[in-house]
Amino acid sequence: MSPLRRTPVADRPLSCGEVGKVLQRYLDGHVDELTAEKVAEHLEDCRRCGLELTVYTEIKASLARQSPEIPETALDRLRRFGEQLIDRSPEPEPLDGPPDTEPD
Repeated sequence: MSPLRRTPVADRPLSCGEVGKVLQRYLDGHVDELTAEKVAEHLEDCRRCGLELTVYTEIKASLARQSPEIPETALDRLRRFGEQLIDRSPEPEPLDGPPDTEPD
């Protein structure tokens, strides 16, 4: 459901507050057609929201440029560590706690 369909917006421009609530999803392409159209109309006329969109766009582009490549050797060490944890895992204890042991 469009977040804008909760209020009648089909015949009026959106407010900055309404655009602010959906701007990130708009940038990510996760809004319906009516919402996208209304946000685009607002952005054509509103410098403040346009600047906010520019900031979001720059942040998103910056994050995309930072491809976090993990060295294969690190991945191998993590896999081996996980396998060791699985191999060493003790038998699960009963839900009522560890068994009582008597001193020797």
